[in-house]
Amino acid sequence: MQLNRVDMNLLVYLDALLRERSVTRAAQKLGISQPAMSNGLRRLRDLFGDPLLIRTSDGMTPTERARELEPMLRLALQSLEKVVQPRAHFDALESQRVFRIMASDYAESTLLPALLKRLTVEAPGVALDVMTPSDVNFSDVEQGRVDMVINRFDTLPQSFHQMTVWTDNFCCMLSTDNPILENFSLANYLKSRHVWVSKTGYGVGVGVDPSDVQKLGFVDDILHQMGKKRDIAVFTRHYQVAMLLAEENNLIVTIPARAAHLQARNPRLAVKAPPFEIPSLLLKMVWSPLLHHDPAHRWIRRLIIDVAEEIPAPYF
Repeated sequence: MQLNRVDMNLLVYLDALLRERSVTRAAQKLGISQPAMSNGLRRLRDLFGDPLLIRTSDGMTPTERARELEPMLRLALQSLEKVVQPRAHFDALESQRVFRIMASDYAESTLLPALLKRLTVEAPGVALDVMTPSDVNFSDVEQGRVDMVINRFDTLPQSFHQMTVWTDNFCCMLSTDNPILENFSLANYLKSRHVWVSKTGYGVGVGVDPSDVQKLGFVDDILHQMGKKRDIAVFTRHYQVAMLLAEENNLIVTIPARAAHLQARNPRLAVKAPPFEIPSLLLKMVWSPLLHHDPAHRWIRRLIIDVAEEIPAPYF
């Protein structure tokens, strides 16, 4: 007997008949007419080559073949019910799930501390495995090996789902002892030396070529359009390091305001608006279509957005 030739409704009919031992009661339980159930019983007898249920003085009595089928049939139908049922609700309070998140240094330092604080209360068993951009590639995300990526992007595969976490503006940080602090003009900005912070993407980095303006990111691309160029003394991939270098060496670091806010109480650092216009950046959350409908994944995405909305944008 080939499964694709079997009407699965007949198995539901047989289960009802074996439970009720009555064509009438089985029909009522399934909400169908008695003639329809009787027709179903005839088809079942043909399918199994056995009477299955025989009318006796005690009512409809199952045959030996029917008794043999009954436990297997019940187990099969229970398994099928699990297949077609909607996914269970994600219980954050009881979950022990590990979410693997690739986050840029910027996202990791500004967003994840607040996210972890919420997880401690709402999902104490949930853990975060935070990876750097060099740890993963687009294929890892596409295949669902990484739950999500939180970063800023120039381009993304069209199949990926994405959501904006927040918008951020740029600012400049420099030592309070820096002599240009009181006259923070474009001319003085360009005369100074700078710390460059990587616009981190995917894959293992191979170093920075200062002459390749196209790959230096927002700030240097805008200066290039103005016919200008800044003097970069240090290339780093970490915002906290960049700010500490600015504090100690009279260097200027031009970074997103939310990153600068991490050192806002540092008495040795001052914050200034850039002496030229820099477009805002979008921090995005990106994930695979394979995970889009997963209840746990939907929960963590909502939580991340909730946390991001609760973090006030800094105003310098």
